Amino acid sequence: MLLVQNIRLTRILRNTWQVDLIMIASCSVAYLVREYLIAHHFEIPSIIPTVLGTAIAFFIGFNNNQAYDRWWEARKVWGALVNDSRSFARNLINYAEDDQVIVKRMVYRHIAFLYALKANLRDTVDEIYIKYLDEADITEMAKHKNTHNALLNIQSRDLQKLSKANAIDGFRFIEINEMLVRFSDSMGMSERIKNTIFPTTYNYLTKVFIWLFVMTFTLVISQSAGVYSIFLGWMIGFVFVSTQINGMSLVNPFENNSAGVPLNSITRTIEINLLQMLEEEEIPEPIKPINEEYIL
Repeated sequence: MLLVQNIRLTRILRNTWQVDLIMIASCSVAYLVREYLIAHHFEIPSIIPTVLGTAIAFFIGFNNNQAYDRWWEARKVWGALVNDSRSFARNLINYAEDDQVIVKRMVYRHIAFLYALKANLRDTVDEIYIKYLDEADITEMAKHKNTHNALLNIQSRDLQKLSKANAIDGFRFIEINEMLVRFSDSMGMSERIKNTIFPTTYNYLTKVFIWLFVMTFTLVISQSAGVYSIFLGWMIGFVFVSTQINGMSLVNPFENNSAGVPLNSITRTIEINLLQMLEEEEIPEPIKPINEEYIL
């Protein structure tokens, strides 16, 4: 997630330089075609790029709005996980004082759940959660493909043990179990966002229309600007392409890049909070921003 208010131009160019080169080449081809093939036969009506530009603006606006909705929904889901995690640990620690062994194991297991879920959403191999599990948990997890869901199942069993041992009463059992349900809901919503592909045609057609607009704009402007139409065509196209790329960077909010939801930072924050609530001595450091620009 970006932290700075102003984005460096160099960062934008690093993300778009390949497209910029292709666009300059396309504008050059459009200029040469107009100059040497059609200049003496007919003129391209200026209404064509005007209509195309208006249509593309609507396409890009719609795509970017939908992309941001996906990103914001993902951020809200993980914001809820932060709040529920703190409440879950606080309730266990204070409601089940008579069996702090199981309480500590459940809080540790919840930290493992968050790391396992994060690794799944980012398609990475992040086995840091193993250190928060005992041998029995690791053996049980080996039987499941969905490790984070398996951890919630184990949590439910330990909660039932607390209830049978009268470490918590019925009302508190229901309250803590409701939090496990909310964890399952957040897990499901995260998986839905990750597994629901943004309609390919939206992005593809927008790209096609942008290239068509850049070509026709260069053809029209070259009638009065000459060779400078190549630069002008690239400049106008750069605005549309950069806006499109900016929006599409939010389509997959769990990707491990500067535009994604900062899962590393959020997970580490919850880990620190829960370990401090357990009064642990070894507390990890918060995730630091990269180049003071963004955090992962």
